[in-house]
Amino acid sequence: MAEPIATTTSGRVRGIRGGGVVRFRAVPYAAAPTGDLRFAAPRPAPRWDGVRAADRVGPVAPQQAAGELPGLDVSVLRGPEWSGGDDYLTAEITRPDQDGAGLPVLVFVHGGAFVSGGGAAPLYDGAAFARSGVVLVAINHRLGAEGFAPIGETNVGLRDQLAALRWVRENAAAFGGDPGNVTVCGQSSGAMSIADLLGSPLLDGLVDRAIVQSGHTGMTRSRDLGRALVESLARHLGVPATAEAFRQVGVRELLAAQAAVMAPGGAPDLRDEHGHDPSFGLSAFLPVHGDDVLPVPPGEAVAAGSAAGIDVLVSTCREEMALYLVASGVVDSTTDEQAVAALGASHPDASGVLAAYGLGRRPAGEALSAALTDLVFRLPAREFAARHRDSGGRTHVAEFTWRSPRFGGRLGACHGLELPFVFHNLAVATGPTGLLGEEPDRALADRLHGAWVSFAATGDPGWPEHRGGHVFTAGPEPGAAGPR
Repeated sequence: MAEPIATTTSGRVRGIRGGGVVRFRAVPYAAAPTGDLRFAAPRPAPRWDGVRAADRVGPVAPQQAAGELPGLDVSVLRGPEWSGGDDYLTAEITRPDQDGAGLPVLVFVHGGAFVSGGGAAPLYDGAAFARSGVVLVAINHRLGAEGFAPIGETNVGLRDQLAALRWVRENAAAFGGDPGNVTVCGQSSGAMSIADLLGSPLLDGLVDRAIVQSGHTGMTRSRDLGRALVESLARHLGVPATAEAFRQVGVRELLAAQAAVMAPGGAPDLRDEHGHDPSFGLSAFLPVHGDDVLPVPPGEAVAAGSAAGIDVLVSTCREEMALYLVASGVVDSTTDEQAVAALGASHPDASGVLAAYGLGRRPAGEALSAALTDLVFRLPAREFAARHRDSGGRTHVAEFTWRSPRFGGRLGACHGLELPFVFHNLAVATGPTGLLGEEPDRALADRLHGAWVSFAATGDPGWPEHRGGHVFTAGPEPGAAGPR
């Protein structure tokens, strides 16, 4: 059998086959962001001669080792640790191992609070999508201070994603995909990025559909607050707050400064004029609005119809924050006063909000988890979906409700739990420390994976649009649906 070779705009690449699929690993979509390209918009990948081997996982974007959650293996979400390497603006491409063309293309943007993760994480393996007739492209992009602090050009991490989407339009056919049928999909900060880009004029013509999993347009900052973060980094480093000075700082040194500003009390006050921190303390590094990428807050742009021609599917998990608060023990150890203080750091009426979620009548940690699930994910995601719908865009909404049996069932339908079902990669999250426990619902995986495949192919996931507030419930009984 002939070697799997694809011809991209930068040169030919040779993949590997196995299990009915062909993989092309670490294929550059942009030049390595070094030297003058650091803190600058991405440039096209340089051309190469001959055939480039695309058979090994490449480096991930610079990032710190992520913290662990006791009793849970979350490495399947993060992928390999950063160990150096500059050529990380790359894509992992998986397609069926058969001749063909015109397949729908799904571009996946990983999560990680804008500071961690990578497209080669085991959970994002695209084999199941390829076997279902979809070309899966999972991308890396710049993270943290390198990607989301406005040191040189603004929103460099988003610019990377735009460059990747342009690359996909230009190169999808080389991998059997249809460049006229591209869906961008992401989870957590990847979904936040996609929702933001739906409010960007620079996205025009690059995608046909979007899937936003646990994301929305509400996590951006003003350029002024972004600049305050840059100045704080500069103080930690002892350098001027200029791109030229930051380019002289080593990557590891910058990561250390990034850790310092993300430590409790290390960052400047990043609350907006209303007293809100849009990240609710999850990350100091967010996209900024007020530049050419996001001229206005992206929610306003979506409401005005910026993405009306793009089909959108929005999903959230019913108990998002349990991932962070249950395994860590915070849900059990938090007092009423600590719950108010924790939310008060990012919300001006923490006492009132928590009272509405039962503070004083239920354990404080449970009230905090329920409130943050709604404030950080569910409510702004529903608002985003309604804005897209009301602007004339075709919109579908889902809520994932299957509850993990881990920690006596208290992990629930937590953040990220839908991913093994969507990617139909249950095995990598199953076992004594897996998110899914020992016996995940395979029928639900069939249903949810099939819905994402159908949406990527046709724009119809198999349930009604969000008119009238319809929400599809993906839970223990596959197919159960109804407004909520």
